Amino acid sequence: MAPGTRTTPPDASTVPGRVPLGVVVVDGSGLVTHWSSGARRLFGSTREEAVGSSAADLLPVAGALAVSRGEDHAHERAAAGGAYDGSGELGPELDLRGALSGYPRTGRARIAAPGRGAGDILWWAYPLVGPGTGRLLVLAADTAQIAGVETDGERIAPGFALHTDFPDATELARRLPEILPSMSPAESGRVVAQMLELGYPVLEISLHHRVPVTPDWGVPLRAARRERHGHAVAERTADTDAVPGTGPAERTAVTGPAEPEQDLEYAAVRERLEFLNEVSGRIGTSLDLARTIHEVSAAVVPRFTDVAGTYLREQVVAGEGFPDGPPDATTMWHRVAVEHTDAPGRWDDVVPVGEAMPFPVQTPFFQCMTTGEPVLVPRISEEMGNRIAAQFEKRDIRPLINGRSMLVVPLKARDVVLGFMILLRHPGRLVFNDMDRVTGAELAARAGLVLDNARMYTHQETVAETLQESMLPRVDARMAGCDVATRYLPGTRLGRIGGDWFDAVKLPGSRTALVVGDVMGHGLNSAAMMGQLRTAVQTMAALDLPPAQLLRSLDDLAQRLGEHYLATCLYVVYDPVESTLVMSNAGHIPPVLVRAEDGGSELLDVPTGAPIGVGGVPFETVSFGVRPGDRLVLCTDGLIEVRGEDIGVRLAALCESAAHPAASMDDACDTIIRALGGAGRKDDVALLMARLGGIPRSDVAVWELGTAPQEARHARRLVRAQLADWGLAEASDTAELLVDEIVANAVRHARGGPIGLRLVRAGRALQCEVSDEEPTMPVLLEAGADDEFGRGMRIVSRLAAGWGAARTARGKSVWFEQTLPPGC
Repeated sequence: MAPGTRTTPPDASTVPGRVPLGVVVVDGSGLVTHWSSGARRLFGSTREEAVGSSAADLLPVAGALAVSRGEDHAHERAAAGGAYDGSGELGPELDLRGALSGYPRTGRARIAAPGRGAGDILWWAYPLVGPGTGRLLVLAADTAQIAGVETDGERIAPGFALHTDFPDATELARRLPEILPSMSPAESGRVVAQMLELGYPVLEISLHHRVPVTPDWGVPLRAARRERHGHAVAERTADTDAVPGTGPAERTAVTGPAEPEQDLEYAAVRERLEFLNEVSGRIGTSLDLARTIHEVSAAVVPRFTDVAGTYLREQVVAGEGFPDGPPDATTMWHRVAVEHTDAPGRWDDVVPVGEAMPFPVQTPFFQCMTTGEPVLVPRISEEMGNRIAAQFEKRDIRPLINGRSMLVVPLKARDVVLGFMILLRHPGRLVFNDMDRVTGAELAARAGLVLDNARMYTHQETVAETLQESMLPRVDARMAGCDVATRYLPGTRLGRIGGDWFDAVKLPGSRTALVVGDVMGHGLNSAAMMGQLRTAVQTMAALDLPPAQLLRSLDDLAQRLGEHYLATCLYVVYDPVESTLVMSNAGHIPPVLVRAEDGGSELLDVPTGAPIGVGGVPFETVSFGVRPGDRLVLCTDGLIEVRGEDIGVRLAALCESAAHPAASMDDACDTIIRALGGAGRKDDVALLMARLGGIPRSDVAVWELGTAPQEARHARRLVRAQLADWGLAEASDTAELLVDEIVANAVRHARGGPIGLRLVRAGRALQCEVSDEEPTMPVLLEAGADDEFGRGMRIVSRLAAGWGAARTARGKSVWFEQTLPPGC
């Protein structure tokens, strides 16, 4: 019968090639915890009679049942662990004590069930691990139904049954994750392949009940000694009530060729290699350090061990560079994961994740981390348990570790110990042996490389994030005539570090430059280029270059830096007095303007231009009139461009979300992020929003002065009178002194032509600007004790909140900003 063939209604015993199995589960005390109807047919006892009774009284246990050996002495010649070969000879009876001790067995025995008469059975015994009480799974089949099966050179092994109808093994592998909790598709495929090839039983998998049995992979398999090689093959299925808690639903029998005749020691080695191969496929699925740590710990429980605790060095956890020097007794080890099969929470209070501690010289942990070799402790004695427990202040760990078998394996990379894993097995399970030591060492070696890759990635990512964060500006929320809010979102793992940036720069004349840009690419190079371009934009903006000229200069700089330097940039200058926006674009997404008058929003029609770094392309400048209360939204393409979605639809969504009413600028930014920054986004995002408040003409005073020496005194009188008119008399003394110094400097160096003086009240600041036709920029001088000049600009630098100078079409402009005192 082919794998996946649906079970038909007739009794299994009437279908050629199908043999019903009796299923018995025995606990650690030798008592029966499950007794299937197939077991009742084979051994005669009902489920009520069997459950809770000694298995020795019910099964053909060696030395416990009176089996007539005089009728057939062939079983005395059969080897322990041999499979039934169809020859009619008897194998060993079930050695209950040996089977409970932890290694799989199989054999043949004779029984005499009430109402059935004497007969032979073929049995398989599998040790079990896990949180349940069952410690031994016994499967039994009537040899009379096997004897007539045609042979093809492969020996018999039990099959399994499912609750649902799967058409083939591929469908079974696809559905197993739904049936077995926490099973990946790769793991489910491996389980199916193993069951079809080796015949390991997975009995009555329920859609609502977790499989209560797990074959113990941490024990040696005894070599089979056989006198002859028989040939038999058959398809089997478990009877309909094989595992407690499952109903009589329709099932599918899935079978395949059983394991060929071979030494069981070879099978054990192959199983361990398959285990290591499986673990290698389960760990390292991402470069996230926390996820990798969890994968490494979860991969070994419960198949290889019952408890796995993972410790890493401080530098590894912190995402720093490679640890320096070998560890010692003062090295701090961070407990980063604890996986176990004990009751939930049993380990949490005693050994919480996140704790850091050193390990003294006399412990096996110190030996492992200093030698870099696995340390095997067959059983933790009371004395050793006391030494280990001494490291845990006010917490008694001895009940959790005493009597258990322990294996400590190092997590190494490039001959440096990054951490170690502590593996523990329950007292009822076989102790770790030399083969386990080799398996654990190989497992740890693979895990160490994966952890080191994640560590290096985390370190590089931390460096890049630190670099990028240091390069992003600290934008003032309140600028002259406008309020500014910003957001930056890093990309996903595929593009976490990018070159997006934003900025807001104070300009002469109470204006503000709003900038957003995006360097093409990701990683450290993009972040570094972003820092260079942002610095260049700030420098050129301080020179008050027109937008088109600034982008042209930035394009020249990018070409000098390298041919692969490409970026988009949008540069906007807002004049709150004139209520205008002047902007130029270099291949960037156009801005969105939200009108305060009607709440409508629109994409401003700005010529796109070529990206920065292309070279030889002119940039255009456009102007837009705005009103107080309007909002301007600038963003990078990471917010708009999503694979599989139309960019026009995304731009429309940007306009809609930008126009959504909000209580504050921060709320308005969050609304846009929620609407557009969700699923599907991989690139980083820079968002800048400015509320254009404007400055009324009544808050601006402008005068024209001559170049006579007495003009400085005249400027002081004008400022004093204007501040009194604005109700800012308390700020008059400082303002007069600063104006006097700047005007006097302009008069002294003037080449002719008028000197302009402008005073602007902008919120909590007073801005003053002095312009003349002299292009020479003022500088700070170190004036000596006897020098008559050179102290003016130093006074301005000391008293003003900020000052600067920029060349203009007719000369230069020098400005300062003074913070108004409380109450003004």
